Amino acid sequence: MPLPRTSAVAALLAGALLAAVTGCAAQEPASGTGTAAPGGTADCSPGALPTRTAGTLAVGTDKPAYEPWFSEDRPENGKGFESAVAYAVAAKLGYPKEKVSWVVAPFGRATAPGPKDFDFDINQVSISTERRQAVDFSSGYYDVRQAVIALKSSKAASARSLADLKEVKLGAQVGTTSLEAITGTLRPSAPPAVFDSNDLAKAALRNGQVEALVVDLPTAFYITGAEVTDAVVVGQLTGAGGGGEQFGLVLDKGSRLTGCVSAAVDALRADGTLARLEQEWLSDAVSAPVLR
Repeated sequence: MPLPRTSAVAALLAGALLAAVTGCAAQEPASGTGTAAPGGTADCSPGALPTRTAGTLAVGTDKPAYEPWFSEDRPENGKGFESAVAYAVAAKLGYPKEKVSWVVAPFGRATAPGPKDFDFDINQVSISTERRQAVDFSSGYYDVRQAVIALKSSKAASARSLADLKEVKLGAQVGTTSLEAITGTLRPSAPPAVFDSNDLAKAALRNGQVEALVVDLPTAFYITGAEVTDAVVVGQLTGAGGGGEQFGLVLDKGSRLTGCVSAAVDALRADGTLARLEQEWLSDAVSAPVLR
């Protein structure tokens, strides 16, 4: 006998919820790791994920680990937005702080094809179609915009529009959406300078190799407030390369953990945890003029 219409809808919703929690692409578990649910998907029961080491969740990030995403270059201390998010995700998955280990994972290596030595990576990695060809992403845990910073003495500091930055020598870290924002949104007349790290980019700004840098907005506020104090946040970007961007946790391509990790991120967004952590650690990055 067919289900009544309301019962059928409820059944469909229940099935969709179950799929969101447990559905992820099939992949053989690492040797000696946790259990797998029927059908080849990961068991999302607390602490039961097929992690690289049974009973432990390995989290990757770059070194140095920059403020305000981390604090004191110590991801394990739970301070800074991304450290706090990592531990919140781990807790949702059933791994208390003492069951979380940290792995050094350089930005470029974390997003490159091939097996990883972490269960997930958190390192201000923007979700993109191109990167999805090499790795999996969780749901987005932070909505971000790009920003321009310049020395207060620079002509770039007085820019009020994209056109004002047309003749400015710009720079950004290699492989980032900050660099994509330069080529896709700012489109300066000269090719941008590209750096292996933000530390090198900041040094170039200080010594005049570039007139302005593009970084994500919270990092821009931290750099100008604590590291290059004679610099200023010129403004933030919208549109292609500047808006609708999210950071996601990085996992192996086809990881059996992806569905469980995404479900944990979604739950943290739904219960207000992500908003609370953003307010706690990134509250300074709330106001900057928009460059159009």
